[in-house]
Amino acid sequence: MKAVVIHGPRDLRLQEWESEALGPGQIRIRTAVGGICGSDLHYYNHGGFGSVRLREPMVLGHEVSGHVIECGAGVTGIAPGDLVAVSPSRPCGACGFCHQGLPNHCENMRFYGSAMPFPHIQGAFRQELVADASQCVRAGDLTPSEAAMAEPLAVTLHAARRAGDLLGKRVLVTGCGPIGLLAILSARLAGAGEIVATDLSGFTLDMARRIGADITVNTGDNPDGVGCYAEGKGSFDVLFECTGAAAAIAPAIAAMRPRGIVVQLGLGGDIPVPMMLVTSKELDLRGSFRFHEEFPLAVTAMISRRVDVRPLITHAMDLGDAEDAFRVASDRGSAIKAQIHFDR
Repeated sequence: MKAVVIHGPRDLRLQEWESEALGPGQIRIRTAVGGICGSDLHYYNHGGFGSVRLREPMVLGHEVSGHVIECGAGVTGIAPGDLVAVSPSRPCGACGFCHQGLPNHCENMRFYGSAMPFPHIQGAFRQELVADASQCVRAGDLTPSEAAMAEPLAVTLHAARRAGDLLGKRVLVTGCGPIGLLAILSARLAGAGEIVATDLSGFTLDMARRIGADITVNTGDNPDGVGCYAEGKGSFDVLFECTGAAAAIAPAIAAMRPRGIVVQLGLGGDIPVPMMLVTSKELDLRGSFRFHEEFPLAVTAMISRRVDVRPLITHAMDLGDAEDAFRVASDRGSAIKAQIHFDR
């Protein structure tokens, strides 16, 4: 079978990859669609991010859906022919953090397409995938493209859970890439009263308005665009910070009201934070990393149409054009979510 393998910065190859044996409790999946994530782009463009660097060739990808073609012994509730969304989150279930109910912090996590450990955890951008049945959620009447969005949606549902009660709250979202846009959808799902979104791109801000942001601010055209929200003691109850950039974080924190909640999703390496404001405003600064139990919730939210991710899927390309798909996905002026179709 073919797989999308990264060897180094801008060295992406479509190459043969060996099929895996099917074990008890596992299912064999014919991959349908894979979405290109920001971390995939970091590997493609830079060979990694922060201290995480490629040290060996690695199959990319962790946002996938596919059709079941074979079930191992003991599998129930899933049958050949089913469309499934595949969670890349595979905690060990045996370490201290798993026992504490924190599987996203598993010490032995096997998260598809990750160069954090060595040997690297190979990804899911391959024509055939063997996965634990427990990773897979039947996708109902979703399209394969929608089902492949369950992973990034789960990321933002986890962030919404980290934020706590959002009912009626004023929310600021900084950065309107795929995660920022999905944060808008998740905040709206959780009952946010008003959502303001910022970005440097008119294209992404147009999408933010389309999917439910009440107000958008282009901080490229207007660097002090959120300054009006910092008047008095600040305006926002909750911030979803999705850029990982100091230029976005400092004015956003200034716009928070006392005892507001800052949820950091953006990963940009070590980021300077205005700690005097965090202290004087008594802000809660909360990280949000990956997800686990939110994955089936993401699928359910899409099936019920309480969340509609379809506007975010801007590009669909064939497996043979995988590198073109990565180039397209790197252009934030024209792409939100670029997906690779493995079965056409």
